[in-house]
Amino acid sequence: MSRFQGVSSVLKGRSVWLNNYGFTREPLPVVTPGPRGGCGEAPEEEDSQLDTPRRKKLKSTSKYIYQTLFLNGENSDIQIRALGQEWNLHKIYLCQSGYFSSMFSGSWKESNMMVIELEIPDQNIDTEALQVVFGSLYRDDVLIKPSRVVNILAAACMLQLDGLIQQCGETMKENVNVKTVCSYYNSATMYGLDSVMKKCLEWLLNNLMTHQNVDLMKELGAEIMEQLIQSSDLFVMQVEMDVYTALKKWMFLQLNPSWDGPIKQLLLDADAWLCKRRSEAGEEEPFLNTDDGMPFVPVFRHIRLQYIINDLASARMLERDNILPPEWLSAVYKQQWFAMLRTEHDNDNGPQEANKDEFEQNSMRCGRKLTKDGDYCWRWTGFNYGFDLLVTYTNRFIIFKRNTLSQPCGGAVSLQPRRHLAYRLRLASFDNSGKVVCSRSTGYQLVTLEKDQEYVVMNLDSRLLSFPLYVCCNFLYTSPSSERRGDTPEPENSTRTVS
Repeated sequence: MSRFQGVSSVLKGRSVWLNNYGFTREPLPVVTPGPRGGCGEAPEEEDSQLDTPRRKKLKSTSKYIYQTLFLNGENSDIQIRALGQEWNLHKIYLCQSGYFSSMFSGSWKESNMMVIELEIPDQNIDTEALQVVFGSLYRDDVLIKPSRVVNILAAACMLQLDGLIQQCGETMKENVNVKTVCSYYNSATMYGLDSVMKKCLEWLLNNLMTHQNVDLMKELGAEIMEQLIQSSDLFVMQVEMDVYTALKKWMFLQLNPSWDGPIKQLLLDADAWLCKRRSEAGEEEPFLNTDDGMPFVPVFRHIRLQYIINDLASARMLERDNILPPEWLSAVYKQQWFAMLRTEHDNDNGPQEANKDEFEQNSMRCGRKLTKDGDYCWRWTGFNYGFDLLVTYTNRFIIFKRNTLSQPCGGAVSLQPRRHLAYRLRLASFDNSGKVVCSRSTGYQLVTLEKDQEYVVMNLDSRLLSFPLYVCCNFLYTSPSSERRGDTPEPENSTRTVS
């Protein structure tokens, strides 16, 4: 039913009338046109002017209705009471709400009541939110402050106002930043806004590692952190060890929420706290096996340890921290040992068939920040089964090179004629709020490289680039083991043809 119906009752007794748009006007006098010709004849240009429409801004009916019926409460036929406040409203407008429409049309006792006491079970709903939501029934547009959107969303969900719920969702997606992302995510989870949840997760995957923030780490709960750490879309800077380090800082803040200091001091204080606990306990129990550590087990489970123990300094740090249970590390050491043996003796030259599930679950995550435009060349540290991969950014090209003989290398280098590599490379730059300004991705790719071969990964359009530029890569250097593929292992006495 139109919002403008019912206005006539407000204007009863006045010598005015309503046109089709609801604006009040005095009746126009009736003028009988005279015969053409003589002094009563109008020039043709005057006729054309009479037929030309003229724009004139009149008082908005929506504003009039909002002021007269909602704010002033004229001709109210129902009173709503909630949270110690009263609103003099109109059933015809309230029926836009699914909540009130059901109440008034059914056999509920409230359907004939003039005063209704609303019970508010949701702590996010306050009187200011109810004022906005009730007012939205009397106007065409609603301005929603990002700081108030969660409260308004809660009230809109209670009153079943789909249009307002959608507008709240759009407001949240437009204003995701370091201060709002956690509250928006939790609210979207509570009220079923999947698109807002997805936007918040996307923001966190992009910013958790690239723009570390103490307050954000304090606010992130274990459930959402678990989702972030297990994702292959996590923008990692620099290598997997940095994911472990970030989790160590996060765990320290969860257990010491009153800590207040600069981000540069956080890791030092976290390490000192862990050292003090170990010395006071006087035992070798890994921290995750203690009562304080147990809640963090599901999160640490998703660290890709196979890419941490491949670096000597990182492996030693894991042993020193004594956070992880030793059986976790033993299993990974065994897995990596067999992967190395397959590479050496089974001629495993890397993945040759598309296996996106394996890639998403087990790929190496690494990244690099390019502060300004220029020439860069780097490699990520760690034992990569003789695959020394150099990455170059120059003249707006990103190039992979399989280094075998042309450049010095600190570790063993494979001399196999060809090596296969699965990869995905992503580029992104962000504004001050963490929103993506520009981004590019290669998607999941397979490439075969011969010795010292170069391969152009991406050719960038300079007009789309802004710095600093973040480069994030996922790599898979080896094929899945037979155990993970589900293949039947060969019998011990079987023979194999040597090629």
